[in-house]
Amino acid sequence: MSTASESPYVQGVHLQRTDENVREIAAFAEVLGEPTGLDGLLADLKYDVRPARVVPRLLGRAVRKAYRWDAYDERDELWYPQGISTSADSSDTEDVGGRKVVVTTWYSTGKDGIKRGSRVTFVDLDSRKYRHVLLVVPVFDKTGRLTLRPMNIHAGGIVWAGSYLHVAATSRGFVTARVDDIMRVAGDDDHPEKFGLEGNRFHSFGHRYVLPVRFTYQAFTDEGHDKLRYSFLSLDRRSEPPALVAGEYAVASGATTRLARYPLDPATWQLAVGDDGFSRPLALDDGGVRQMQGAVIAGGRYHVTVSHGPWMPGTVCAGQPGSMRVRRWALPMGPEDLSYWPSTDRIWSLTEHPRRRWIVAMDRTWFD
Repeated sequence: MSTASESPYVQGVHLQRTDENVREIAAFAEVLGEPTGLDGLLADLKYDVRPARVVPRLLGRAVRKAYRWDAYDERDELWYPQGISTSADSSDTEDVGGRKVVVTTWYSTGKDGIKRGSRVTFVDLDSRKYRHVLLVVPVFDKTGRLTLRPMNIHAGGIVWAGSYLHVAATSRGFVTARVDDIMRVAGDDDHPEKFGLEGNRFHSFGHRYVLPVRFTYQAFTDEGHDKLRYSFLSLDRRSEPPALVAGEYAVASGATTRLARYPLDPATWQLAVGDDGFSRPLALDDGGVRQMQGAVIAGGRYHVTVSHGPWMPGTVCAGQPGSMRVRRWALPMGPEDLSYWPSTDRIWSLTEHPRRRWIVAMDRTWFD
């Protein structure tokens, strides 16, 4: 897929990767023990997702399959779901170890006065079970002592590429973790209000599993250009080379609603880097739509979600940047990020508002 703005790289905005937190993660593993990785997590899923009856008036005209979280997560006001990706993004076979898996992000609202950062959730579609994993940042303080902090980002989108999770961090760019680094916290942490190391005990806001962030793709802007906001992310696996798609959420009439595509190295699933050490977009189009919450390329065109608040059904706009067809009542209220599952030709999304939370799959052909 190409646009008029390709030349071949767009100047004005770029990303630069930070150093990898190798020593910090190794020190963290000395405290918690060797990582269990994704296999260990998938063998210890705890909560149930429930198939939801697909009623077009409630779930949207485009929805063909839907799941609900367990009763607690469905109504929880301390965590809001945001991003979505799947094993179809991660693997050529569209599964991991024979499992079809969805991964989502959540951000902490801090409504009880405690900001818990962000987390990822792995959902096994075959067993219909899931488990939350808290994102953490291990750092050494000035004395060389290991400390930890929660990953305080909105986490509006996620791309699962190979063994890496790229998580949107708005004006900061995005952060990257590796599923092999998933670690188990000893015992059941029954203190959802506590975080950090206490001697040999680690508290993780009540999460049994944690995932340290490996590095950040920091966002930079050249003079005279508007900084790009990485509000959401998706993967375009079928382009040459594969691309990471990012876009901007905006409400104000004067704010930009740009869509960007960054080339990925299929050997590493990291952003391609130029001779200057920067990653620049292949395309940057100011043709998005107001209040878009997610964007994915499927069938050679963009599909973009638009939320109308907690009570009105969501919209999907499909087409090329600047000329998208609007399809109202396509999704439930509060739709967020998007991901495409090629073999089924379905687009996946999720909704955020308490008591109106679903993971949904839509037929792409409905938007033709």
